[in-house]
Amino acid sequence: MEDAEVHATLALSLVPAIGSQRLRTLIATFGSARAALEAPRSKLASVVGIGPAAATAITEARGHDGARVLEQLAALGARVLLAGQPDFPASLTEIPDAPEVLYVWGDMSLLTRPAVAMVGSRNHTSYGAEAARVLAGAVAQRAVIVSGMARGIDAIVHTAALDAGGGSIGVLGNGFGVVYPAVNRALYDRMVARGCLITEHPPGERPHAGSFPRRNRIIAGLSRAVVVIEADVKSGALVTTDCALAQGRDVLAVPGSILSRTSTGCNKLIQQGATLVLTAADILEAVGLAAGLREFGLALSTPAPRAPPIDLTGLELSLWSRMTLEPQHVDALVSFAQTKPADVLGALTDLELRGLVRQGPGMVFGLT
Repeated sequence: MEDAEVHATLALSLVPAIGSQRLRTLIATFGSARAALEAPRSKLASVVGIGPAAATAITEARGHDGARVLEQLAALGARVLLAGQPDFPASLTEIPDAPEVLYVWGDMSLLTRPAVAMVGSRNHTSYGAEAARVLAGAVAQRAVIVSGMARGIDAIVHTAALDAGGGSIGVLGNGFGVVYPAVNRALYDRMVARGCLITEHPPGERPHAGSFPRRNRIIAGLSRAVVVIEADVKSGALVTTDCALAQGRDVLAVPGSILSRTSTGCNKLIQQGATLVLTAADILEAVGLAAGLREFGLALSTPAPRAPPIDLTGLELSLWSRMTLEPQHVDALVSFAQTKPADVLGALTDLELRGLVRQGPGMVFGLT
C-alpha cells in the first residue's frame, strides 16, 4: 500500500467517532482512503452513517496526521497493520465489526500462531491465581496466550506464559506509551521484549469507558477458544465470552466453589454448556492441539510443581522459595534472608509489581 494511502487511512481513523465500520464504509464508497479524505463535505455528509458533523471533522483531517502517527510508532519500534495487508491477522478479518487499523509492538510472529484467550477477574482468589498460573504455563508450551493486560487474572496468565518460555499477546484498551494499569509497567516492558502488544488506539491515547468492551472482541477474535478462569456474574471477562460466541469460538470455564462469588460466572457458564476445564489437556483438546499429549508430560493432567521465573535476583529467588511453603510475615522474611529490611521490602515490591506476590493484611506476603 502506498504511503499516501496509509497516511490517509490513519488520518481518517483518528477522526472522532470514525470507528472501524465507518472507516470501511468511507473507503468502499470513495474507492480509497485518500479519495475519502479529499472528498467535499457535501458528498461525505451524504454517505450513510456519516452525517454533517462527522463530514466536517473529516474535511479538517490531513494526511500528515497519519504520517505523524507513523513517526511515533517508528520511534517506539512498533508498526501499524491495515486490513487487507498480508501481515494483518487473518482470524480478525471476518469477525463482527472487524478492525481496520491495528497497532502492533513486539514479536509479530505470535499473530500467526495458534492462540488461546484466558481471561478472568481483577479481584481474584488465591485459587484463581494458582489455576491461572498452572493452566497458562502449560498451554503456553503449544499455544500463544491472549489476554487483556488488566490487573488480576489477565496479568497472571501473561506472566505465566512468559515465565514458561511461551508467547503471549496483550490486547490494550489504550495506545502505546500509556501503561494502564500503572502496576503492570514491568509486565508491559516484558511483553514488548518477549511477547506482543496490540491495540486499535493510536500512540498516547488514554483508555476510556468504551475501549475495554471493544477490546474484548479482538481478544476473542485472535483466539481459537476463550477460557474463563475465575469471574463473577458481573465480570467484564464474560463480555469476552459473548464476543467468542458471536464469532463462533469455543468457550471453556474453570469451575470453582459454589460458595465463592468469584466463581459464580464460571459455574454458570458450565451450566449453560461451556466446556469444563480440569486440566490444561482439556484446553488443548478443545483447540485441536492435543496430539502427543502423553509424551508432552504429566504437567498437563496434574498441577505442575511451582517453578520460579528464570530472571529473579538472588534475594528475590530466596524470598520466592520461602513463600512457596506458605504466606510469610515480613519480619519472618527479613529473618530468613538475613539482610536489611529495606532490601527485603524492595525485593517484595518488585515481585508484587510483577504479579508474583500479593500482600495481605498485617504485612503478610504470599505467592499469587
